[in-house]
Amino acid sequence: MILIRNIQPADAEMYWNLRLEALQMNPEAFGTSYEEAAQVPLSDVVKQIQNKRDHYIGAFTKDHQLAGMTGFRREQKIKTQHKGTIWGVYVPSTYRGQGIAKKLLLEVISQGRKLEGLKQINLSVVTTNQAAVKLYRKLGFETYGIEKNALEYHGQEYNEELMAYFY
Repeated sequence: MILIRNIQPADAEMYWNLRLEALQMNPEAFGTSYEEAAQVPLSDVVKQIQNKRDHYIGAFTKDHQLAGMTGFRREQKIKTQHKGTIWGVYVPSTYRGQGIAKKLLLEVISQGRKLEGLKQINLSVVTTNQAAVKLYRKLGFETYGIEKNALEYHGQEYNEELMAYFY
């Protein structure tokens, strides 16, 4: 059984360890590098989780292990507050194939419905991650562009597919 809920400050160390794992295991998939993130003190991570602007959502096993995570941020400016962004989707290999990423994304979409005035959720995904692209499309995300060379890691360039979910 998997419980989807907001990550709390008490979960910060477990969350941060999983975030660092994500950055190490799939460096091409994230805009932040492991080297940069590893320098961030845990106290800063707790402050980020406490920030009401961002939502950190986790998938927890019955024995309270973190089996997946994602983040959601709503834009704050008057002209862009109708939009939000999903970032940092990650499920460790030991938990893949169980629909955890889908549950996380459905929770973000559900929470977004409750936010007055939110009309769309954007995300970007490296084009080489076809499993993620397929999942996003299945959930109703639509492609609105490709950013060429969006990320570069160890001399390798990665394109990102820009997608949006519209309410």
